[in-house]
Amino acid sequence: MNPLVTSTSTSHSGIVVASIRRMISDGELHPGDRLPIEPKLAEQLGVSRGSLREGVRALSSMGVLETRQGSGTFVTDLDAELLLAPVELLVDLQRSSGAQQVHSVRRVLETDAAGRAAVLIDEEQLEEAARILDRSEVAIEADIIDHEVVMEHDIAFHAVIGRASGNDILAALISALSSRTVRGRLWRAISDEAADANTLREHREILDAIRAGDPDAARIRMAAHLLAVESFLDSTPPPRSEN
Repeated sequence: MNPLVTSTSTSHSGIVVASIRRMISDGELHPGDRLPIEPKLAEQLGVSRGSLREGVRALSSMGVLETRQGSGTFVTDLDAELLLAPVELLVDLQRSSGAQQVHSVRRVLETDAAGRAAVLIDEEQLEEAARILDRSEVAIEADIIDHEVVMEHDIAFHAVIGRASGNDILAALISALSSRTVRGRLWRAISDEAADANTLREHREILDAIRAGDPDAARIRMAAHLLAVESFLDSTPPPRSEN
């Protein structure tokens, strides 16, 4: 294959990606809108139909577009969690040295989310968070603790706070990072028999601060909680096979 042709095709597909993204950001295209038919859009963007298809495929892999058989290509609902999926890949590819940085970023984001939640959380979300912690307590008090079940409750609790922050992007980032730091947190729970109980206590303190509408206390509680996880993993890293 001629490398010049390949390079030109790639360059033109990049034009497609940039142009459609601009059309969305400028309000020319909205979530749910159908793109113009292929010949018309290719002419509009000044690219070949092959380059247009490559660009559409790229945007589809990013969660920006979706092609429906027999109907055409549409702008997705631009769900933040879907668009931030590449962040999960980035986290997955981190080795042990990068994992510590991921935990630090998570702490920064969730500390801010806790403060926002203290101001914005509604009664339904408060009740949901409380129910999650009650289920977590039952799991922790079982004769044999299923640490994975406890971790599911942990993730769910943090997700509620993320959503209660009132910022969809922040909530999506928290979801991506929280679910991708499970291995290290499970290692802590398995290695330290008091970890699950301490985590539950810290979660209840966070929720109490949020329920009281105290953003400063909520931030402090959340930061201390996540810093404890970081400190443990820094001093007692998981085995290499766990990273």
